[in-house]
Amino acid sequence: MTIATLSGVTLDCSDPTALAAFYTALTGWESVYADDSYAYIGGEGPVKIGFQKIADHPRSNWPDDAKQFHLDFGVADLAKAEAQALELGATRPDFQPGDGRWVVLQDPAGHPFCLSPLA
Repeated sequence: MTIATLSGVTLDCSDPTALAAFYTALTGWESVYADDSYAYIGGEGPVKIGFQKIADHPRSNWPDDAKQFHLDFGVADLAKAEAQALELGATRPDFQPGDGRWVVLQDPAGHPFCLSPLA
């Protein structure tokens, strides 16, 4: 029996509009809602990503056990997607697990996310 269906993930950040713009460019999704304290983007699927303003939100570090979670994105061409994400404002931390099977990047607010080849 299903109790709940995942409908979204919300990232805390200091600038929801800017972070939503980064992920909109990364995913091709569209803005669903935005105000000074919250932004929401979504695509064709049921899951959306939200961005909630937290005053003085600290930048995440990688690797850091306190990161709590990260997002994973499947890509057709890993090297090309990495280059495009970096052009959008992502950064590539030195620590890269996985022996090149995926790449860990950080969004402009410091949240880690992974790019992995589509199966």
